[in-house]
Amino acid sequence: MRNQPKYNFFKNTSYALKGLLDLIKTETSFKIELLITIVLLPVIIFIDTSLTNKLIMFITLVGMILSEAINSAIERAVDLVTLEHHTMAGRAKDVGSSVVFLSIVVFIVCWSFIIFDSLRISL
Repeated sequence: MRNQPKYNFFKNTSYALKGLLDLIKTETSFKIELLITIVLLPVIIFIDTSLTNKLIMFITLVGMILSEAINSAIERAVDLVTLEHHTMAGRAKDVGSSVVFLSIVVFIVCWSFIIFDSLRISL
């Protein structure tokens, strides 16, 4: 059995919000991607496309900030273990960065196709 306190919804929610606030305060990339998300959310509401396309747009947009949060967690865990240059530490951080990069590529590709389709521009 794990040495863990009982689950408390409100306490766990406060931990999640604390982590989110820390990301906003300390991670420039997260701030930029959060700003992009806030600016583009209204586009999803007002674009003339199907509900399925709107859901794809929302998922890829939020996926971008989720991947940035995961990358930040990886970087912090690696830095906790060692601040010295180590090949495996660098590789772990590179993989985290690649997750962010791939999520941005998926976001751009999906949004481009959906916007071009909604504007009836053929490729």
